[in-house]
Amino acid sequence: MEQDSSLGSHIIYRPEPAAGEETYRRELESALNYSKKRRENYEEYQRSSRATARPNYRPIRLDIENVSRCNFRCGMCQVSDYKKMQRAGDMSLEQFRELIDEEYGLVEIKLTGIGEPLMQGDDYFKMIRYARSKSIWVRIVTNASLLHIKENYKKLVDSDVNEIQISIDGSTKEIYENIRRGANFEKVKENCRLINDYCREKNKSITKMWTVVQSDNQDDLANLVKLGGELGFPIQVFCFDFSSWGQDKWLEHNDRISVDHKFAHHDKEQLVQLGISHGIKVRFWRIQKFSTSSEDTLCPWPFERAFVSSDLRTVPCCMIGNPDAFELEKGKSFKDAWQGEGYSKFRQAHLEGNIPKVCKPCYME
Repeated sequence: MEQDSSLGSHIIYRPEPAAGEETYRRELESALNYSKKRRENYEEYQRSSRATARPNYRPIRLDIENVSRCNFRCGMCQVSDYKKMQRAGDMSLEQFRELIDEEYGLVEIKLTGIGEPLMQGDDYFKMIRYARSKSIWVRIVTNASLLHIKENYKKLVDSDVNEIQISIDGSTKEIYENIRRGANFEKVKENCRLINDYCREKNKSITKMWTVVQSDNQDDLANLVKLGGELGFPIQVFCFDFSSWGQDKWLEHNDRISVDHKFAHHDKEQLVQLGISHGIKVRFWRIQKFSTSSEDTLCPWPFERAFVSSDLRTVPCCMIGNPDAFELEKGKSFKDAWQGEGYSKFRQAHLEGNIPKVCKPCYME
């Protein structure tokens, strides 16, 4: 795991598994042992990733968007722009299974896109189970608002999902509901207790509390640490970065509410120590700024993974997450898109240092 040495292991540049790195490595080995074809694909990826614009391996990871709709209208999220809070139809269980079967190289998926995945109902848990039956690590992100319905919290934990990331951006009703518009703060807290209690009952450490730090909650972080401990989370991550969603409007808006520059080393260290006293690990996530100085410092997304939208369109990454904003290989299935001419040109632009405009927010100037 890549870390910032100034805060030891507390600043992370990719999501730290709630169950720990050892568990993740064990699951990765299980995934590679699933089939000879998968292991050979992974080994080829390791040999040639970020070295060619037309890889001779399949992606090893995917973000798969089962639904592109939500029941919240968060101020920093592009869903608030969607008509009727929905961009497109849901991905069906059959479409998901076909995608998983085609992408034999997968070792990990995030089964969440831009929206609330549990809005799909029971087919969502079937999707998780199907991926897990093939030894694929499954991570999901939820706002926790629907966990109580038909005991969804039990269905989710019992689906054998590897990680459940829950978004909590305020320790009070006022702050939380101002950011997560359309939410019921008390119900979300109740649901968090339900799922964390059930995880303990099943001896599973798979939940994580995730906070997007911004101008509306910048003075609430200590209280959020305390709340995370009270709700039973084993780990809490403060995220200081925003996505531009590949759109100038959102780049400007989210730059205005960003407060990363206001937090010094000692502020973060105090939160870490507070977490220890409340029985919760505190971490800080930042978008790693990439560089064209070498192949090793290029963004890995074009060369190892992608975002497949609910309407089966190909997007470069989750930081865009919207094929209406930027799409690769229009009209093609993902199977054909991965090694298509347009995708190859996209990768070649990175290799030559001609970073596409949509990608520049993640690169050093």
